[in-house]
Amino acid sequence: MRTYLDAHKHSHLDALKEILRVPSVSTSPEHAGDVQALAEHLRNHLESIGLKKATVHSTPGHPIVTAEWLHAPDAPTVLIYGHYDVQPADPLELWETPPFEPTLKGDRLYARGASDDKGQSFIHVCALEAWLATEQRLPVNVKILLEGEEEIGSPNLVPFLEENKVWCACDTVLVSDTAMFGKNQPSITVGLRGLAYLEVHVEGPTRDLHSGVYGGAAPNPATILNDMLSQCIDLKTGKILIPGFYDEVIELTKAEQEALHALPFSMDTYTKAIGIEEVVGEPEYTVHERVSSRPTFDVNGLWGGYQGEGAKTVLPAKAGAKVSMRLVPNQDPQSTADKFKSFIHSIAPPSVRVNVINHHGGSPVVMDLTSDPIQKAAQAFKEVYQTEVFFTREGGSIPIIADFKRVLGVDSVLMGFGLNEDGLHSPNESFSIEDFYRGREVSARFLAHMASDGTEN
Repeated sequence: MRTYLDAHKHSHLDALKEILRVPSVSTSPEHAGDVQALAEHLRNHLESIGLKKATVHSTPGHPIVTAEWLHAPDAPTVLIYGHYDVQPADPLELWETPPFEPTLKGDRLYARGASDDKGQSFIHVCALEAWLATEQRLPVNVKILLEGEEEIGSPNLVPFLEENKVWCACDTVLVSDTAMFGKNQPSITVGLRGLAYLEVHVEGPTRDLHSGVYGGAAPNPATILNDMLSQCIDLKTGKILIPGFYDEVIELTKAEQEALHALPFSMDTYTKAIGIEEVVGEPEYTVHERVSSRPTFDVNGLWGGYQGEGAKTVLPAKAGAKVSMRLVPNQDPQSTADKFKSFIHSIAPPSVRVNVINHHGGSPVVMDLTSDPIQKAAQAFKEVYQTEVFFTREGGSIPIIADFKRVLGVDSVLMGFGLNEDGLHSPNESFSIEDFYRGREVSARFLAHMASDGTEN
């Protein structure tokens, strides 16, 4: 197996580059054709390596790609999930290389989607290819499910799961869309925060107004919006001020706290890595706790008024913001969104009109780190990376993980190969070539271990 993987390093990398060249931006209608084209390309590739019934499924949005290999009687079934859509590349001027022309620089491959999630998902495709090419079989039954809407909240994936529950049935779901704890330090994510994502629109005058003629009397939607948002969080204490926000929050157990405290951490390294002087947030919690196990409130975007070069003295007629709240176990995305919406309307002055749009959300999830699939994933990581594996919680959200549990009744294995330095959702996103190569062997070994009853190594 390793001989085959070593011999096909370059062909696997070339195949990944071909996928990365497609601008499969799910948020942009102008890229709908690119998303469709990549779905068809993936179907053909899965078929070419020996998987069966490779299919592109139409949805009201972007397609879902599935394939299977179900010829391992009495062996477990692993559903491999990934997404082939990507975030927009904006702002383009901050990219040092073209976002959709994959570029090797040192030991990293730069392109939008290199890590999130084309590169990580393709690792498993390469592992399946290696098994089928060398053994003409897989050690377990495998189903592949690749979606094109993860970056917009997976609106059509849950209906697909519910309508195809029989086909989707499995013993565990394998997902690579997370990060390792650090370079050469593999980790398995056993907890994810949830998400509530909303948009706020504030309207005042019927048109932009001259600030010299109307300033001081006419309401300014930009100023009012910023004031309302500032009332949602106390920046000194890090506490979120939305009424009832913490009502459902479950505090970490002592054992969970100890596990987080045991993880190595350097404040100096952390602050230098992201170019800040000091951290913010709730001082009574460690940085690990703040970014993985505490809820948050963040403004993700603001607009209103003149944005061009030079000066233009106007009072904007409209202003807007995009807001996200990361949630922890027992918090409900819809309930949290409702609390935010109610609070914003309660503090809005009568001089403006306010509209709050709830875009999408996802529930938080925590997995049992002692489960058989997670332990076998750790074994595969340890064999390849030659070091102990950390079990961590991650601050990001993968809403579909909770849906897999709810609809299919199974937990997921979050086998991430990314690094925090990959720059997900940012200009100059990249992926470690070494981890791409090693990941293929980890995936291949995991499938082998899943076929074992645990009595042999």
